[in-house]
Amino acid sequence: MTLVGCKDWFDYHPYDARFDGESGINAKNIGRIRQACDGKDTIRMAFVSDTHGWYGDTKDMVADINRRDSIDFVIHGGDLTDCGTTREYEWVRDVLAGIRVPYVAMIGNHDFLGTGNEVYSVMYGPVDFSFIAGRVKFVCLNTNATEYDYLAAVPNFDFMGKQLTEDSALFDRTVVCMHARPYSEQFNNNVANAFEYYVNRFPGIMFCVNGHDHCLQTEDIYGDGLVYYGAPNIEKRSYFLFTITPTGYSHEVIRF
Repeated sequence: MTLVGCKDWFDYHPYDARFDGESGINAKNIGRIRQACDGKDTIRMAFVSDTHGWYGDTKDMVADINRRDSIDFVIHGGDLTDCGTTREYEWVRDVLAGIRVPYVAMIGNHDFLGTGNEVYSVMYGPVDFSFIAGRVKFVCLNTNATEYDYLAAVPNFDFMGKQLTEDSALFDRTVVCMHARPYSEQFNNNVANAFEYYVNRFPGIMFCVNGHDHCLQTEDIYGDGLVYYGAPNIEKRSYFLFTITPTGYSHEVIRF
């Protein structure tokens, strides 16, 4: 007996890491960000996070960003998905593709579930990455230590150390981005003090920004003058907008 049209009878397992459509998104969009911000002395970055399964709110966020002519690029702070399934990755990718300016996405703890980290690595790229916009380096770190049972170098101090000097002629200020901030349950708090040491070595460190906690946060965690800004989950219908000028930066909470 011959089975005909089996592809119409079966679907992939939800954690099958195969998918169709765009991949390598971060690398492509980093190139676009560099080009768009080249020579600019003022840049504006939107930071959104924890879209999970709130696709309607995420679509409204995309529409709100697209209404604003001043935004240069967007950083997604992770937890793109709720359960790390391939279909979820595809759904949110297709929604975020509607942003008219380039965006990059970090990995969140929910994005590791199942084979989610494998999908992320193909769809977006390495879990630790950096880019330069204007003369500001954005260092984007995987801080989801519990997903590795603390057996991997998370945060990756070797990567951070390399970023201190790599392309040093091209930047003089730094912003550090992460999903889970120090002293959250996802962070490896055994190395929280070492993390502070590395972060404060970055040239012209300005501020840090994170997601994960699903609430608005503005806190000098270590009491060293460096502020950590936490973005709410997108269900709260808000995100950060940072404006970086030659003399400093400002931030506002955008509600939509």
